[in-house]
Amino acid sequence: MMDLFPSRTLAMYLSRLFITRIFSVLIMLVMILQVLDLLSESGAILSQPGNGQAQILHYVSLRIPQLVARFLPYSVLLATLFTFFPLNQNSEVIAMRAAGLSAHQILAPLLATAMVVSGVSFTFNELVVTRATAQLKAWQGVQYGKIPTDASPRANIYIADGPNILAATTMTGSGKAIHLEGVTWYERDANRMITRRIISPEASYAAPGWLLSAPESFDVARATLSKPAPLIVGAEIKPDQLELVTADADGMTLSQLSKTIHTLRAGGRRTSELEGKRWHKFSGPLSALLMPLLGSVAAFGLARSGQLFLRAIIGMALGFTYFVVDNLSLAIGNFGGYPPLIAAWAPFVLFLLVGETVLVRTEE
Repeated sequence: MMDLFPSRTLAMYLSRLFITRIFSVLIMLVMILQVLDLLSESGAILSQPGNGQAQILHYVSLRIPQLVARFLPYSVLLATLFTFFPLNQNSEVIAMRAAGLSAHQILAPLLATAMVVSGVSFTFNELVVTRATAQLKAWQGVQYGKIPTDASPRANIYIADGPNILAATTMTGSGKAIHLEGVTWYERDANRMITRRIISPEASYAAPGWLLSAPESFDVARATLSKPAPLIVGAEIKPDQLELVTADADGMTLSQLSKTIHTLRAGGRRTSELEGKRWHKFSGPLSALLMPLLGSVAAFGLARSGQLFLRAIIGMALGFTYFVVDNLSLAIGNFGGYPPLIAAWAPFVLFLLVGETVLVRTEE
């Protein structure tokens, strides 16, 4: 440990510079992106009767955690460049090297700080981002209408029962306590042509089937509209089937996602996409650990050589290339091109080796 941190004062100095720049860049990015996002979404929110400033603030409270989670690694990358660029320009890096510190020792305080940031990011994603994502998707599913109050609402339900289809805008609860809102039941013939459409503001599980509380029926052949008594539809649709079709890895904690994958696998369903996203819940936050390594190319080399700005651009390009490759790898994994473990971890391992190679070559 003393080999990596020979000077406690220097380690604290570098860590303090780094962490303040991370949060400064993150706050700047989130504020700018939130304003731009509100410009595109505020019209849709306010178009709903009764929506006003409270709903705008509620949207911001749900959107900010997503922006923080998505752009925290970018902030770490930019903070690395903003830390190392002035240190190199002011010959502080040269002074550290002259004191006998290696490139790895100079970089160690930043890596340690990035490791802490990765841990905070993982915890924040599990406790805050998943819940905010689930609530925001459910709210968007009802076009910013009535705000779902369930802790884990899900949106845009769509499941077949033979030729017929059950659809709902939102689903809350779990098991036999599932409650559907904005329900539509499509009855179809053998040729998959719709013969009747029934809509209801809500539905609940009737064991078996789903009870439509206030149905309104439209007969396609006769072009007639009627309001029958409450009726039961979808007798073959079980609550666990609804929970499986609404599986959204972004809105689930790690334990919820693992349980869903186990249930899907037991039912013979394909789970590679969800497994890849489960692994990415670990590799995603750890991407912050890579950023000091990829951006460290801006730290070394003589400032008077005239290549300091070019080195900063190279460091930024390496960091952004990682995010492109990471998203591409996940997409290929979702289509079955890579095993889930490879899809989630291959970019991390690849760029870890690239960053270490660049650092060693720079030190030489």
